[in-house]
Amino acid sequence: MYFTGKSLLQIRSAFTTLKPFSTKPSIFQQTVNRLKSKSPAPLKTYSIANVSRFLASSPHENITSIQVKKRPLRKKKTELSSPGVFNVVAFATSEEYNLESLVEGLQKQDLYEPQTIPNAHDVVHGLAKYKVENEPREIFFFRDGGVVLWNITDMESSNVLNFLKPYQQDSYAERVVQAESEIMNYKYHTEAAKASGLDKEGNFVLSVDLENDTTNLTKYTFSNAMFLSVKLGIWEASLDKYIDEIEGVTDDLRRGQKINMTREEVLRKHGELFALRHYLNLSSDVLDTPDFYWENEQLETLYNQVCVYFCINKRSKVMNEKINHCVALI
Repeated sequence: MYFTGKSLLQIRSAFTTLKPFSTKPSIFQQTVNRLKSKSPAPLKTYSIANVSRFLASSPHENITSIQVKKRPLRKKKTELSSPGVFNVVAFATSEEYNLESLVEGLQKQDLYEPQTIPNAHDVVHGLAKYKVENEPREIFFFRDGGVVLWNITDMESSNVLNFLKPYQQDSYAERVVQAESEIMNYKYHTEAAKASGLDKEGNFVLSVDLENDTTNLTKYTFSNAMFLSVKLGIWEASLDKYIDEIEGVTDDLRRGQKINMTREEVLRKHGELFALRHYLNLSSDVLDTPDFYWENEQLETLYNQVCVYFCINKRSKVMNEKINHCVALI
């Protein structure tokens, strides 16, 4: 079915230097003594969920463009309009999506047909019902708060992001979502026998297998690795914000001055770091290949190839080293 003027209106309406050998107590001991002398105030408890809300919303609200750019940013792709070349864009918009309610919303909206990916339980594949051109428009919604859009225009992408808001838990700030997004180009092999992968220009290249149509699984694999990169980018921005907040502590230590942090503030800062470390190392696929690929060697190879392109392992290692330094400081 092709778009009519009425169809376009429907889509638009349906859908953002310490001196050595000093006899003076160390700065650390001064801090400990000061904390011991204070009468303990009631302390809040900081569960993973509470810290999640801190990382997910309030810190990002104060991240400036300069702070976001402190990390060496990879050169990102730009949109192309060459014949046979299409765009795929990935966003991480929140800590989590309510996929079950999201599916109901898609069905009620009636613009995308929700489908499942075999043996992948935390993703919904949306296929556009209204056809604009021969190349289909597809969306992958990940439970961990990410969306990857294939062959979707900027206007339609904006509408999809607005549609997602009711199903988000612990949303990220809009400017951080946009700053950490990824855009790639993709095309198809002209020879059916060639396998899917990345070409020399860093484009996704999909194989055309008329006998065994595995395009959906290939797009899912590309999307999975691409989403992991943008999610990691959100955590990197969170850590940059944290480092900015404790910069005064390092200055005080360097000058031998009194550290202006209460016991509660120290504990809260520790909680934020431990939560971020938990997300990075235990609650994500950053350090390991998802179980989905264990039984499909070809897709596993493709997934690992894309993860190498996005420097996932190197970036996660740098993050862990930064977190360790922060833990030692606070």
